[in-house]
Amino acid sequence: MPPPRPGIAIHTLAARLRDLPPSCGPVRLVGVDGHAGSGKSTFAGHLAAALGGAPVLHLDDIASHEELFAWDGRLLTEVIEPLTRGATASYSPYDWRARRFGPARALPPAPVVLVEGVGAGRRALRPHLARLLWMEVPREESWARGRARDGEEQREFWAGWVEAERRHFTEDPSRPFADLLVRQSAQGYEVLTAPAGTLDTDQSVTHRDGPPAMW
Repeated sequence: MPPPRPGIAIHTLAARLRDLPPSCGPVRLVGVDGHAGSGKSTFAGHLAAALGGAPVLHLDDIASHEELFAWDGRLLTEVIEPLTRGATASYSPYDWRARRFGPARALPPAPVVLVEGVGAGRRALRPHLARLLWMEVPREESWARGRARDGEEQREFWAGWVEAERRHFTEDPSRPFADLLVRQSAQGYEVLTAPAGTLDTDQSVTHRDGPPAMW
């Protein structure tokens, strides 16, 4: 497998995403996938800001205790189908502590919409994605971060989650289909071409953004 190619900065990435042809009706749907705890939500927030406030759909709002990964049919019906028609989608975010779905939330057909979460690059969603990004953090490191973030209260949940995530990525891997890999360092994020991906412009220089607080 060839090594990743040189990277691009997050604001350059945002500009390139805007220039892509629509992939889901009028929307350029961009997936941000990776292991739980790999920093997907934080990165998606920074990328959304660089895109001028692009909507972000968090797959934690779509999944539930009963459907950790068996939510793709609901996502296609409630979100993808309306966006494909250029209509505003509507979904009910799941409350992980109350264990129930809450009031409906609108998701407009913006020029770029980010979908972040474990499974954002799954087989059922890939045909609708303009680009798939993968957070390049080893799974054990990601899971350790997630456990530290969620604390003792979620220890039992994490034990079940790890096995469920292993099964999911064994049966339906995302990384082999990623267009870009995202790595984080003390200097910020570096976005690299994945082995399966391509960049549209000169790749001879690696660019890095400043610390996240500067974005």
